[in-house]
Amino acid sequence: MSSVHLPILMVIAPLMAAPVCVVLRKGLPAWSLAMVTTWASFAMALGVLFQVLESGTIVYEIGDWAAPWGIEYRIDRVSAFMAVIVAGIGSVALPYAKQSVEHEVGIHRIYLFYTMFLLCLSGLMGIAVTGDAFNLFVFLEISSLSSYVLISLASDRRALTAAYRYLIMGTIGATFYIIGVGMMYMMTGTLNLHDLAQRIPDVADTRTVLVALGFLTVGISLKLALFPLHTWLPNAYAFAPSVVTVFLASTATKVAIYVLLRIFFTVFGEVDVMDAQGVGDVLLVLALLAMFIASTVAIFQDNVKRLLAFSSLAQVGYMILGISLATVTGVAGGIIHLYNHAIMKGALFMAVGCVFMRTGSVRVEAFTGLGRAMPVTMAAFVVGGLSLIGVPATVGFISKWYLIQAALEKGAWPLAVLILLSSLLAIVYVWRVVEVAYFRPLPGFRGEISEAPLAMLLPMWFLAGCSIYFGIDASTTFGIAHDAAATLLGIKP
Repeated sequence: MSSVHLPILMVIAPLMAAPVCVVLRKGLPAWSLAMVTTWASFAMALGVLFQVLESGTIVYEIGDWAAPWGIEYRIDRVSAFMAVIVAGIGSVALPYAKQSVEHEVGIHRIYLFYTMFLLCLSGLMGIAVTGDAFNLFVFLEISSLSSYVLISLASDRRALTAAYRYLIMGTIGATFYIIGVGMMYMMTGTLNLHDLAQRIPDVADTRTVLVALGFLTVGISLKLALFPLHTWLPNAYAFAPSVVTVFLASTATKVAIYVLLRIFFTVFGEVDVMDAQGVGDVLLVLALLAMFIASTVAIFQDNVKRLLAFSSLAQVGYMILGISLATVTGVAGGIIHLYNHAIMKGALFMAVGCVFMRTGSVRVEAFTGLGRAMPVTMAAFVVGGLSLIGVPATVGFISKWYLIQAALEKGAWPLAVLILLSSLLAIVYVWRVVEVAYFRPLPGFRGEISEAPLAMLLPMWFLAGCSIYFGIDASTTFGIAHDAAATLLGIKP
């Protein structure tokens, strides 16, 4: 396999494998194919990342048609890093998925699960690497439509309502995005992101382009669930199959944030929309509201998946806060938190999935006494919870350290204080679960509860271990994130 074609192969592989799962129509063969394909995509994404780090941006022209007439994949440090996150989480989720899906999805629909999983993976990978605004919309729809089906596959009928709400909100977001793209095309005559970046400054003050920026911002904010456009997310995460929640919580909103980075710092990079148009101030306010309101709501949730869903909304606030500062340290802090949150929240939702398999419930009281009955699972939950709080030696501490540093660099010490205060709220909702798991006895009527299967414990502890490892040695991940932020801001890394 030529390394020249890795950019297209890592997207095409899951796209081509998805219909094969339909032909197979059996759970085990479909899972095996999905496993091989996803790990192959991950290996290719790593290969692309190493190429980019070694020799700079990769430009891959589809069908040898030169841009802007043809579609190109333009992969720099930011997009390569994003592709590795998506494929990496998918690769870790699939070993976990086999027994979890068999438990939560009807046996006759298991092959459909892996079909949609591969389509979603392909769409998210395509968003990360494409250099064309309309092609990005196509991949956005592929990932979104498959996500709606993945959520609806749960045995709980409330998943259908959650998927329908997500469909409505996602469609509105996609419509807003494509309206913004159409307006930019009307003013510039191109859909290529690199080309748009060169032409937008000449028409940046026109009403059409300013309205386009508004449509793009709102549309993408719906996709990433930025407060107050977040109403689809809590139920989608709460009622979806456990492995779907793991995958979407760790990738879907992160890819949407990546798109927002591309729009603000690539397409409008020469215009300085953060200061000139006041976008940075608006994002900062919404980020702070998300950090405090979502964390407060999380404290009062009885469903642990909903609790973690509202926690995710708060964590999105931290990422947007870093972006709103529009400095290398701030954007790097947002990017590194994007990666770190994927790791910690993946481990947490996997732990909740293990509990659901053994107890049949994800309510807080279902965790009573599990510190002794399921010690391996609950230890991973504690590691993820400590990372959410931002305790030193976890990845959450690294994220918040750099966000606080970015705030202090801008002389905004009250902002640094607010970051610390919002972290205290995480202590409350994490402690609610830890307290019932470790400080209350297992109810006698439950009988013996055994630990989750090894095939589910290993992926969970891999992510929990990464939460600790990259919290102790963050030089590699932050180095890539820092260079990616410098690339976005037009500063030579």
